[in-house]
Amino acid sequence: MSPNGEAFLLDPNTPPGATRYAHARIAPASAHRTIYVSGIAAVTPDGKLEGATENADGTWNLDIREQTAAVLRRIDAIIRGASNGKGGIHNVIDSVVYIIDMKSNYAGMNEEWNKIFADRASAPARATVGVQELPDPRFIVEVKVVAVVDFE
Repeated sequence: MSPNGEAFLLDPNTPPGATRYAHARIAPASAHRTIYVSGIAAVTPDGKLEGATENADGTWNLDIREQTAAVLRRIDAIIRGASNGKGGIHNVIDSVVYIIDMKSNYAGMNEEWNKIFADRASAPARATVGVQELPDPRFIVEVKVVAVVDFE
């Protein structure tokens, strides 16, 4: 069983599509704790924004792949810290991805997501929501997750 519980797929024999997510996840029966992670963007605690490069004219180049990879790394670090190293990104059981400009950014976000979650059976349940804006105009993706970690 994956560290984030058991996957439920409506039809596990159907060929997987471009997105990797379980239809539902069943939390593991154990001495686990649930970690609710706030919406995380690609900004470090010291204020450095990954996946955003300022041009000489003051405009910004925003890279969805770099931002998504940074967000997923940060979520992994948060779960590892909150669980004293007993869990990480693969303990995520539920997620919501907020993305600016779904048409331009969805594929790149999903490519980075699929680098972390190899198949539907190990990926968390996921919703992806197109939003008009995030708290900083340089943010093009933010992810909120719930993780289940066995503390025994």
